[in-house]
Amino acid sequence: MGVVQEDSGVTKEAKAVTGTVGNAVGGLTNTAGGILGAAGRGLGNTVSETTGGPGKNVGKGIADVGDGMDSGAKRIGDGTKDAGNWK
Repeated sequence: MGVVQEDSGVTKEAKAVTGTVGNAVGGLTNTAGGILGAAGRGLGNTVSETTGGPGKNVGKGIADVGDGMDSGAKRIGDGTKDAGNWK
């Protein structure tokens, strides 16, 4: 079994602060991405349903951009949380 080394002193305090900040910023980033993604998907669906035909492709493109923003923000948010937790 390996030796477990616990952080102490300044390192322990720094990890506590950066973990809290990282989780807060990461959570806000995830929230913003989710909101933008949902708005993009909603707008895309509206365009697709109201225009039909050629407009359907435009609506799908708008929805896909919304999905991309949601996914990208989630990755950034997760990375921010990991960085805050020194991972």
